[in-house]
Amino acid sequence: MRSKDVQKQNRTEKYYVETKHSTELTRTTLVLVLAGGKGSRLKQLTEWRAKPAVPFGGKYRIIDFALSNCVNSGLRTIGILTQYKAHSLIRHIQRAWGFMRAEIGEMVEIIPAQQRRGESWYQGTADSVFQNIDIIRRHYPDYVIILGGDHIYRMDYSKMLMHHVESNADLTIGCIEVPREEARSFGVMSVDGEWRITSFTEKPDDPEPTPADPDQSLASMGIYVFSTEFLVSRLIEDAADENSSHDFGKDIIPSSIKDSKVMAYPFRNEDGEPAYWRDVGSIDSYWRANMELCEISPELNLYDRHWPIWTYQTQNPPAKFIFDDEGRRGEAIDSLISAGCIVSGARIKRSVVFFGSTIESYSHVKDSVILPKVLIGSNCRIQNAIIDKSCIIEDNMVIGEDLEEDRKRFHVTPGGVVLVTPDMLHQDIYKTN
Repeated sequence: MRSKDVQKQNRTEKYYVETKHSTELTRTTLVLVLAGGKGSRLKQLTEWRAKPAVPFGGKYRIIDFALSNCVNSGLRTIGILTQYKAHSLIRHIQRAWGFMRAEIGEMVEIIPAQQRRGESWYQGTADSVFQNIDIIRRHYPDYVIILGGDHIYRMDYSKMLMHHVESNADLTIGCIEVPREEARSFGVMSVDGEWRITSFTEKPDDPEPTPADPDQSLASMGIYVFSTEFLVSRLIEDAADENSSHDFGKDIIPSSIKDSKVMAYPFRNEDGEPAYWRDVGSIDSYWRANMELCEISPELNLYDRHWPIWTYQTQNPPAKFIFDDEGRRGEAIDSLISAGCIVSGARIKRSVVFFGSTIESYSHVKDSVILPKVLIGSNCRIQNAIIDKSCIIEDNMVIGEDLEEDRKRFHVTPGGVVLVTPDMLHQDIYKTN
C-alpha cells in the first residue's frame, strides 16, 4: 500500500475513533443553559423580555445560537434555567425546540425558578444551579456543561468536552482573547504554558494582559465543563458559605483554582486565530453584531448547511418588493429582509429587517435593525437605529440624523445608536395591534 494511502487510512481510523469517543461522552453529558438574567445593559429591549429572548439576525432569538450549538455538537440533554420575565422565552422554546424526542434520551427542558432549596430566588449563577441540584442527580451525568444563553457564536462543544476529559480536569473554561478595554465586562484569567488557569478575576478594573499582546486579555466565554462529582461538591460548599455571592465567576472558579485542576480551552478557528464570538449585552454591541451580518462575507455564516441555526419558523409569505418608479422603488441593498415583509416603494440599505414588517413609499432606512411587525410610514428617514417590535413609525418621521432631538424622545447610546420602543412613541401595542 502506498504511503499516501496509509496516511489517509490512518486519518480515517483516527476520525472514527474520535467520533465514537465524542459520541459516548456527549451521551453522558447534561447541558444547563443559564437564561434567567435581566440584561439591564440592553435597556428597554429587555423591559418586557429576558435577554436570551431578544430577537437577533432577522429571524432568530439570541438563545437559538447556544441551543443550536448543543444540538449540532451531539448534546441532546439540555435544561434551560429561567427566571426574569421568562414568558416570551418559554413560549419560543416550546415552539422552536419541541422536536426533541424524550423516548431516546433527548430533551430541551424548561426549568423555571421554583425556590426548591429555600424561599429565595436565584442569588447568583452558582446558586441557580445549586437550587436545581436534584435535576443534575436525576440525570446521572458524568459531565455537566454550563453556558449562558446570551452570546452569539458557533462552537462545537464536543471538542471542548473531549479536551476536558483528555486533560483530566475538574473544570474547563472556554476563553477567548478580547481587547483589554472590553475585558472589564468579563472574567479575566491567566494561564501557564499548558493552559492551566493560575488566576481568575471577575470584571476587573485593570484586566491583566496576555503575555503575547499587552493590548489583549484572556476572557471567559461563560462556558464551563464540570466533572459532575466535582461540581456537586463545590456547589454544596458554596451554598454553606454565608460570605459567598454564590456566583461562578466570583466564587466557584477562584476557589477551585487553589486546590483543583482548572483548565482553559481557547476558542479558535482553523487558522489558530480567535473565533467569532460576540457579547451582545449592550445596545451598541447588539446593533454592531446585527450590522456585521450585512457584510458581503460576514464572519458569522448563517448559510452554512452543515451547522444550521434552528429557530421557530413563523408562518409568513415571502418578502415582497413593490413599485419601480423613479424615487419610489422597493429595494434593499446589503440587507437581510425576512419573510412577511413588504418594502413598498422604499429603500433599505445595510439593515436587518425582521419578519412581518412594512416600509411604505419614499422612506429610507439604513444601518438599522427593525424588529418584528414594525410599520414604517411614508417619507421617513431612519438611520443608526433599533426599532423595537410592533412600533408604528408615523409618516415623515426622522430618526438618527439629529441625536440631540432624538434624546428628547428616545434612548441614544454612547455610540450614537437610537433605540425606539412603542412606549417611547406612546403607543399601546395591545390596542394598536
